[in-house]
Amino acid sequence: MNHDVIVLGAGLAGLAAARDLAAGGADVLVVEARDRVGGRVEQTELPDGRLVQLGGEVVGRAHTAYLDLAAELGLTLVPSYVAEPGALTRATPEGVSAGDPPHWFGPADDACHQKATAAFRTLAQTVDPADPWSHPDATALDRSSVGDWLRAQGATPAVVRLWEIGQLALADGSYERTSLLAALRKHAAVPGPGAYDYEAWEGLRVAEGSATVALRMAAALGGRIRTGAPVRAVTVRRPGHCSVRLAGGETLTAGAVVSALPVGPLRDVAVTGVSDERLASLHRQRQALAAKFVAAYDRPFWRELGRSGLSESEGILGSTWPQSHGILSALVPPERLGVLLGTPAPLRTRELLADIARLYGDEAHRPLATYIRMWGTDPWTQGYVTQWTPGDVMAVGPRHGTHEPPFYVCGSDQWVAGYMEGAVRTGRDAAREALRRG
Repeated sequence: MNHDVIVLGAGLAGLAAARDLAAGGADVLVVEARDRVGGRVEQTELPDGRLVQLGGEVVGRAHTAYLDLAAELGLTLVPSYVAEPGALTRATPEGVSAGDPPHWFGPADDACHQKATAAFRTLAQTVDPADPWSHPDATALDRSSVGDWLRAQGATPAVVRLWEIGQLALADGSYERTSLLAALRKHAAVPGPGAYDYEAWEGLRVAEGSATVALRMAAALGGRIRTGAPVRAVTVRRPGHCSVRLAGGETLTAGAVVSALPVGPLRDVAVTGVSDERLASLHRQRQALAAKFVAAYDRPFWRELGRSGLSESEGILGSTWPQSHGILSALVPPERLGVLLGTPAPLRTRELLADIARLYGDEAHRPLATYIRMWGTDPWTQGYVTQWTPGDVMAVGPRHGTHEPPFYVCGSDQWVAGYMEGAVRTGRDAAREALRRG
């Protein structure tokens, strides 16, 4: 059967694109490799009725595309963990501390940190997040790592360490291997008082569960979604003559194709009929290899220590945060995923709980349930958020996030930073562009 548009992938981006395409009158089909929708957005329910988010959870007030979609779906936005009482916890091999300054800071380090932060914010104001390539110093900024830039600003080792522990808490790669231009672009897109502001990026969550965003879009699309259908090849001849070959050998035809696949899995699809330049840009992108860990408890015991549940750590876990009452989320950053992969599977949960116990006490060893999602090794994900190493922004180039009709791209990787906002924003943009071109 021929369709107007075939969408590859039923994550947030693919579902958002398909929803708008269907609303615009297009005959759309979504093909998804997994046996469920949602991609890196997923949830389950505890016996007591609490929802547990196993994937993406939070957004900020600047994430307007996501907020608008949630409102259209009748969902409720409430404050996230940033409203939790208590102090942020930091853990390093030599100690654990709550609040500021960090336990490794000396007398002059705080002033140095404030100076570096002000310089970073000022420099970020010179970058257009939609067109960082137009910056007069784009090549030099992209070649530099954030770590190198900090040292050039006179940052002390203690300050560099503070920036690094915060970056690894986000699990998108060390600042020693992050392009300065990419970091500036990200800050320019969502400004805040620090290099990364938790309130600006993560201050809101969907009360009904973030995965409910995907589930409601999927329910409205009904029979337009085929799960268990990995894509092996895409051929783009001209508008009206595109084909998609599935792993089972079936070939589907359409007037246009929207790829909502993460950049890793997309490299495993044979794409023909798209320019070498466009494919080179897509294939040049990379994702941070990371994992997510969730531990559900009967109560938020960390509050008794005056802790908020938000942490930045140099253990296997890079961070923790409370996603809802008594439920802690955590990320394993790329630099530590190898440690987790090298741990025998029966020991992984125990060792991750030990990291939490070092932060919040022995009660961490007694969860009601735990969950691990190995995004870095999942064949349909092959990573977490976008990772921009020095040189990547210029190598990917201005084609980042653009379309070559009748081949359209969307997904969190096609925005400034891998995020749920990027998935929704680019998905809706792809649909709008495809509908405009008929």
